[in-house]
Amino acid sequence: MVDDSRTMRGVMRAILESEPGITVVGEAAGGMEAIARVLELKPDIVTMDLDMPVLGGLEAIERIIAQHPVPILAVTALAGVHAAFAAVSRGALDVMEKKDIGPENAQKLLQKIRLLANVDVNAHYVAIGRQKGAPPVKGGTPRPQPARGRVVAIAASTGGPQAIQYILSQLTATFPAPIVITQHIAEGFTRGMVDWLNCTTPLTVVVAGHGDLLTAGHVYVNPAEHAMRVTSQGRVMLAERDTRLLYNPSCNTLLDAVAAAYRERGVGLILSGMGDDGVLGMQSIRKAGGVTIAQDAKSSLIFGMNGVAVERGFIDRLLPLSDIPAELLVRVTAG
Repeated sequence: MVDDSRTMRGVMRAILESEPGITVVGEAAGGMEAIARVLELKPDIVTMDLDMPVLGGLEAIERIIAQHPVPILAVTALAGVHAAFAAVSRGALDVMEKKDIGPENAQKLLQKIRLLANVDVNAHYVAIGRQKGAPPVKGGTPRPQPARGRVVAIAASTGGPQAIQYILSQLTATFPAPIVITQHIAEGFTRGMVDWLNCTTPLTVVVAGHGDLLTAGHVYVNPAEHAMRVTSQGRVMLAERDTRLLYNPSCNTLLDAVAAAYRERGVGLILSGMGDDGVLGMQSIRKAGGVTIAQDAKSSLIFGMNGVAVERGFIDRLLPLSDIPAELLVRVTAG
């Protein structure tokens, strides 16, 4: 376990050791020490602070993945949100904000630890086609999306950022439809995710704003602080989140709105994630005559919400991540 704060390490150790079946096998105060401890102890999972002395967390993650692939949960302060998504690109499986690590959120941490510890990292990277390549080529300014056009709506949670990044990186800047995304993410982290996606994909990725006109070749990411809907005129509508909902921002809210506004022109995609948010929204899109696609179990970090959608019969096409970009192109160009 790695963290630059002795107090933070103590809090995390106390939470983890309070759970039967979890043992903290070691700690490290810096990146070089973390690498050595991982190679020596071969833990099932590593929690990695991104702000460490001598060798930073990003470099440590990359070296650990190269030498001894193991599930890594990156931990960062809100000020380090941009580094959080750089950590995902280096090999971390998920990210948590430091303020979420405490007794009041102990179950959230323990749930992530148990889920991620069971991930076969090597198999996961093969399944998602993890690779480094040239920077994406951005296109010109796309024309406004006509009202008769299609829209792609994506729902994702744990494991979603990696899957979304892969999908968008395989599409061209001239992709002939707008894409709207709800990704479960902590408040304040949306901008970091958007900036990361913008640097690694050809499409234009933005934090969705109230009143935005959906435009082909653009990706609109649901800000974590708001509920997001779209209208039949192709406009983004933001509202206060429903605090009664377990998952926020809500995937069902966006998908239901796409079903109502676009009907048979809606393309719903549900990716890796815990829980069942998005399942009823996929049902809505399918009932409205739209197309529903789900990421398969093998390529999912967590076959949770997508698995439930499949189990309930709400999915038209179950596909590995590598096949989804081509499928989306076919669906948005269909007559």
